[in-house]
Amino acid sequence: MRFSLFVHMERWDDSISAEQHWQNLVELVQLAEAGGFGTVWIGEHHSMEYVASPGPMQQLAALAAQTSTIRLGSGTIIAPFWHPLRAAGEVALLDVISGGRAEVGIARGAYQFEFDRMAGGMPAADGGEYLRELVPAMRALLQGDYAHEGKHWQFPVSTAVPKPVQQPTQPIWLAARSPETHDFAVANGCNVQVTPLMKDDREVEDLMNKFETALAAHPEVEKRPEIMVLRHTYLHSPEDPEGWKVGAAGINKYYRTFSAWAFGKKDPVNGFLDPTPEERFADRPEFELESLHKSAMIGTPAEVTERIRHYEDLGYDEYSFWSDNALTHEEKKASLQLFIDEVVPNFR
Repeated sequence: MRFSLFVHMERWDDSISAEQHWQNLVELVQLAEAGGFGTVWIGEHHSMEYVASPGPMQQLAALAAQTSTIRLGSGTIIAPFWHPLRAAGEVALLDVISGGRAEVGIARGAYQFEFDRMAGGMPAADGGEYLRELVPAMRALLQGDYAHEGKHWQFPVSTAVPKPVQQPTQPIWLAARSPETHDFAVANGCNVQVTPLMKDDREVEDLMNKFETALAAHPEVEKRPEIMVLRHTYLHSPEDPEGWKVGAAGINKYYRTFSAWAFGKKDPVNGFLDPTPEERFADRPEFELESLHKSAMIGTPAEVTERIRHYEDLGYDEYSFWSDNALTHEEKKASLQLFIDEVVPNFR
């Protein structure tokens, strides 16, 4: 089992500057690198302070200069927002800047809020068409001259400039939930990123079943793609048996804010939206702290190790420590350090 860090600049109010949030992110990444993590993943989000990340490639390029071994992955870029030539050129440039440490993750996109502002209001659900067109076009451009006549993009002979250090291309990962996306990823030789969000480990098992079904459907794919599971993670000392409540409360706030952005009707104010009030989830047991304690990766090092062992036994190649949880930087850093000190060594 490999480990990676999934991280954004989380800004919940004006009490901390954007500059300080960036320095906090750099500190977490450097801590993860020193602790043996293989990759850092940064996603793409627009006009949302709680996941401030309009330019993952810029952040990863900056991190390339402040790290030496950790791989640098987009987790993920949103396919409809990227012309294939721009995507190929930027991921290749990141590979050159980082000395061959780039990984590229791609998703169809999720927030209708972003599609209303970045894609003329197209339904977010239509993003899958763009993903399926972007992946083969980007891969071809990374390897040489290529002309494209597709449904969403058309361009004459072009190529990625510069070319990536990693040949023939960097590893490509697709965010997948549906059987169709798993199947497309495997058929096209792409690795898979999955997240069970607020669901428990039965969802982790179901997502692996979808991946294995896709593998069985494509025996022609010679090299098995890899699969990564992403979970909100918070560790506490066994000497503090109530410590889990801190992580559960933070993740509860995160998902209530997610709900406000994804399903709420209010307009944000200067990039901020208040979390949906707790009383709105009175009939949603998955928001209860006890439920989050069991579904998110919250617990003592021994408890977390046992659950990740199960993921490893299921066949997952990588566990990604999702640090977004509405907590303070010091709380995040302490949790990550505990994971590094008392969980990671169990998998070496």
